[in-house]
Amino acid sequence: MGQDCGLFALWLPGAEPDPEQGRWLRRVFGERAYLAVELHRETDDAARLAQLLALAETVQLTPLASGDVHMAQRRDRALQDTLTAIRHCTTLAEAGALLFRNGERHLRSRRALGNIHPHHLLQATVDLATRCRFGMREVKYDYPKELVPDGHTPTSWLRCLTEAGMKERWPDGVPDKVRVQIDEELDLIARLKYEAFFLTVEDIVRFARGRNILCQGRGSSANSAVCFALGVTVVNPAETRLLISRFLSEERKEPPDIDVDFEHERREEVMQYVYTKYGRQRAALAATVISYRGKSAVRDVAKAFGLPPDQIGLLADCFGWGNGDTPMRQRLEEAGFDPDNPLIAKVLGLAGMINGHPRHLSQHVGGFVISDASLSALVPVENAAMADRTIIQWDKDDLETLGLLKVDCLALGMLTCIRKALELVERHRGFRPDIARLPKEDEASTYAMMQIADTVGVFQIESRAQMSMLPRLKPRVFYDLVVQVAIVRPGPIQGGMVHPYLRRRMGKEPVTYPSDGVREILGATLGIPLFQEQVMELVIHAGYTPDQADGLRRSMAAWKRGGDMEPHRVRIRELMEGKGYSAEFIDQIFEQIKGFGSYGFPQSHAASFAKLVYISCWLKRHEPAAFACALLNAQPMGFYSASQIVQDARRGRGGRVGIEVRPVDVQHSDWDNTLEGGHHRAHQDDGGQAALRLGLRQVAGLSQAVAERIMDARARHAFRDVADLCRRADLDAKAREALAEAGALQALAGNRNAARWAVAGIERRLPLLPGSPDETPIDLPAPRIGEEILSDYRSTGLSLERHPMALLRPRMVERRIIGSRDLQQRRHGSGVHVAGLVTQRQRPATAKGTIFVTLEDEHGMVNVIVWPHLAMRRRLALLQSRLLAVRGRWERVDGVSHLIAGDLHDLSDLLGSLQIDSRDFH
Repeated sequence: MGQDCGLFALWLPGAEPDPEQGRWLRRVFGERAYLAVELHRETDDAARLAQLLALAETVQLTPLASGDVHMAQRRDRALQDTLTAIRHCTTLAEAGALLFRNGERHLRSRRALGNIHPHHLLQATVDLATRCRFGMREVKYDYPKELVPDGHTPTSWLRCLTEAGMKERWPDGVPDKVRVQIDEELDLIARLKYEAFFLTVEDIVRFARGRNILCQGRGSSANSAVCFALGVTVVNPAETRLLISRFLSEERKEPPDIDVDFEHERREEVMQYVYTKYGRQRAALAATVISYRGKSAVRDVAKAFGLPPDQIGLLADCFGWGNGDTPMRQRLEEAGFDPDNPLIAKVLGLAGMINGHPRHLSQHVGGFVISDASLSALVPVENAAMADRTIIQWDKDDLETLGLLKVDCLALGMLTCIRKALELVERHRGFRPDIARLPKEDEASTYAMMQIADTVGVFQIESRAQMSMLPRLKPRVFYDLVVQVAIVRPGPIQGGMVHPYLRRRMGKEPVTYPSDGVREILGATLGIPLFQEQVMELVIHAGYTPDQADGLRRSMAAWKRGGDMEPHRVRIRELMEGKGYSAEFIDQIFEQIKGFGSYGFPQSHAASFAKLVYISCWLKRHEPAAFACALLNAQPMGFYSASQIVQDARRGRGGRVGIEVRPVDVQHSDWDNTLEGGHHRAHQDDGGQAALRLGLRQVAGLSQAVAERIMDARARHAFRDVADLCRRADLDAKAREALAEAGALQALAGNRNAARWAVAGIERRLPLLPGSPDETPIDLPAPRIGEEILSDYRSTGLSLERHPMALLRPRMVERRIIGSRDLQQRRHGSGVHVAGLVTQRQRPATAKGTIFVTLEDEHGMVNVIVWPHLAMRRRLALLQSRLLAVRGRWERVDGVSHLIAGDLHDLSDLLGSLQIDSRDFH
């Protein structure tokens, strides 16, 4: 783009140029159209130059020198060829003419260019370059204003909606401090001209609530009292300390970041509402740049080199979960590769070169950009692979640089789970809980459940790290949950804030404050800054302006990427010394500030999530059947498999009652898991829970369409036998076999073996001949219990029979291996030998190579800590075992129990063909 004459056009003619293309460019762009001459030291350069110069004269375009650069240096040729093969989904051996004939498409010095191109072509390039100008300010972006009704401006309409929301939120009167904050926010929003953006978010949320789609805002937007009044967020500014500069800053001049979570199964309704309202020309999703990581880089390069698929998989697995600290040579040898093989070395070398570089564009998780005019005039857009979606070819950072406003419409599985649980409670227990006002009398029992870490499946506090924190922190009130959500994050952990906070909370360390001002800011967290807002308030108290404090927050994020925090250290020290604070306190605070360079939650975000934590815990404690059923129907989500969710629901714990779980049955099961029975809730622990009936969705290989045919046929009348089912539901062989394997036909056939026999001889259309005699029934015995369990796990991923470890218990006794129930009776420091199914492995980045393993047996779970030296020594047993035996030291401190591993042994051979898939996390 030129500052004096608009857009320029550069024609890149192909091997056989079409003069009509050049003439069209000349007609449209006039003297602003050029013809690019690319020369690459090939044998036909002279002829190509003459051809292009003649063509330029014919179509009246100015020729200029162009490089067609594809690599920085000539030595990058192998990398360029490999990327070309990857891009075209072929191998280097088969790429042929797709590859360049030489390595000359690299950046050249001015002298080297002069040896290739005539001087007048180079001069034309320089002349064009000097005329080209582009600045981000040239991109004019306006937010849609059609949400403003006649007679209003965006400012007046936003104030009108906010005041209406204030009356709903505070029917007994708006607190003075809230009214002051709302007025300040509205003035700031007006000065920044962001009213239309807030109106759009309010409109989207209003649409969702009108459709009974659960949603709530989170992130820094929860610092906004206006967002709360508009119904976007759930953090009440009257009950917490909000810091608007964390969300919106006049000095920063950046668009506000508003994230809204919607039910993950219904978010598409919200997205299509946005597309319908504004049109796909004016609304689009941001893109996300997907970069190469170890496994993906190795896979793509190995494919380009023509390695067979099985070797590609083994080689990629060398970069898989849990391999980070193991020398590459050892990984290769264990996978069966010769580390000195030159081909393997070449593949790994090139994979290392592309690691971290962009691979492809994907859709952002939900970042919508909406414009008053067509987006294609501002940014490149394309149709998404998913139907009825448009995406922008830039990521969120590019859009932020341009100042384009983005609203994040995100998907959250727990909202789906909560909505489904509420519907189940209403249907089977005779009332619908009001999640905004859950019974006060239930609080003690709900928090008691959290305090013993009975949190499998609930929101946010279900991980190993959170479970180990709960018995120490012992949440008793809502703000404790805010802390609980935020404290198990890299920021507080690396800032050294976790243990001081816990010591103070448990009364092991005195709580002191250097001044009343600091007490006011840090009093809620016992003198330890756990939230970014507290850090910002501390430096504001010392003398920073709110915008300067936000600059510190941004510097904290940049510090981990090599940013400089020293200017802030010097200034903070000067200001705090002026307040009379000790050097020790100042140094401690600054080290904690640096910890926020790692990921940490804003307090407003933690408070938003804490609301969902309490709701999910209340449902688990007081409506366990509905919660477990809804959780299964909302899968996949969270840390736990369907098997673990079912085992946990059946067992119960503490005051939480266990529930009955019934198997998949074509005579009773719907597609979703359902509840059967139950009675009205008489009081908080009445135990009148329904039974959970497993749904057809649990059957591997069975589609929802097939399940709906079964349900439709059953609604007319019950099935007489397997043949009647197959005929009326039109089941093909795949569906028949899947149902038989899952045990879903036992009510019709008697047992699993009989069901297999019954479906084996059935043709899809029955009967073939009218009046043909029925086959003589055969009385087949039921499978043995071990075979039943194998079939259950293979077909549904869970079993309602005895736990596999219960069958193996005699073998465990022979090896002097104890179970999880006996383990709880052992003293702190005891040497023990345990075994269980591996259900989880976790290797947090903050744990410095330590791996956390969860074992499950017939009575519960055992948490195992594997230090790095043992993880390396017993790496294969640790990463590949389905059944793992652990010798180690049993520890019980502050209500938290775990096993420190001393040695590991793989006992998976005892399971035979039983497949138990663990969930492995970073």
